[in-house]
Amino acid sequence: MKTIVVREFGGPDVMQLEQMADPTAGRSEVLVRIKAIGVNPVDTYIRSGGYARKPSLPYVPGSDAAGEVEAIGSDVEGFAAGDRVYLYGTTAGYSGAYADRALCTTANLHPLPPKISFAQGAAIGVPCATAHRALFHRARAQPGEIVLVHGATGGVGGAAVQIAHHHGMTVIGTGGTDRGLAQVREQGADFVVNHHATGYVDDIMRATGGRGVDVVLEMAAHINLDRDLALLAPHGRVVVVGNRGRVEIDPRHTMGRDAAILGMSLFNATPPDLASIHAALVAALANGTLSPLIGREFPLAEAPQAHEAVMAPGALGKIVLIP
Repeated sequence: MKTIVVREFGGPDVMQLEQMADPTAGRSEVLVRIKAIGVNPVDTYIRSGGYARKPSLPYVPGSDAAGEVEAIGSDVEGFAAGDRVYLYGTTAGYSGAYADRALCTTANLHPLPPKISFAQGAAIGVPCATAHRALFHRARAQPGEIVLVHGATGGVGGAAVQIAHHHGMTVIGTGGTDRGLAQVREQGADFVVNHHATGYVDDIMRATGGRGVDVVLEMAAHINLDRDLALLAPHGRVVVVGNRGRVEIDPRHTMGRDAAILGMSLFNATPPDLASIHAALVAALANGTLSPLIGREFPLAEAPQAHEAVMAPGALGKIVLIP
């Protein structure tokens, strides 16, 4: 099989395309023929060696993919050869998806509705699960609340806009370009704001009638967290989804509002959490209320270029690899 292998931590070029023997499914395993692979920012952090969780070298990057079941072990129930599936994780843990085949357990696999493409299926695992967990497991968001998705043009942000919209929340989405803002509006945002514009904070407050927002999903806390706190309504919550450095805040913004800053990582989700999340996502995919947006596709051999693209500013939609 074709696979990307990392034999040392470092820049994107440490990822090399290699040929390996095809794996075979054990008694409790499922072999998936991968059609598309999701590229996530966390993949780049792990590859660089700077992330808290480091796999043993060498390793195959990636957790998200979609494809067809090729073979099942004798003890496997609920899946059959030919089934369309998406996966989050493999038998190697949070790695192993940057390949044209992967071994999984049934806990890693979820049915992919016919209306969802394989590329879209590869955009579900980390982005959509992160959006769902941030909204409902961490922020405890409720219908009727106002949600600010700060960085709504990427994979997590776009999923959050769709999910919040279809759960009866008023959604404000930010982006940095006219094209990005148009995309955010198409995905269900009630208001869109250019976060590069002078006075964009005032625009958000006007959109809420001066009340502020109940929930902020923050993709760049190192830039925005202090301003986010000043945007909150009473009992507001900021969920830190992404961050790349230190930031200074004024805690007084939290005091008068009884506000909360909530960190989150999908790694902290328990197996029951993940089962609940993916049950909700599969239902939303099937009924059409969730439809991941694909930005760019790269051949598997161009994984280094895909890692550069996923970290570049202004990304629109999900970046995927095609084996």
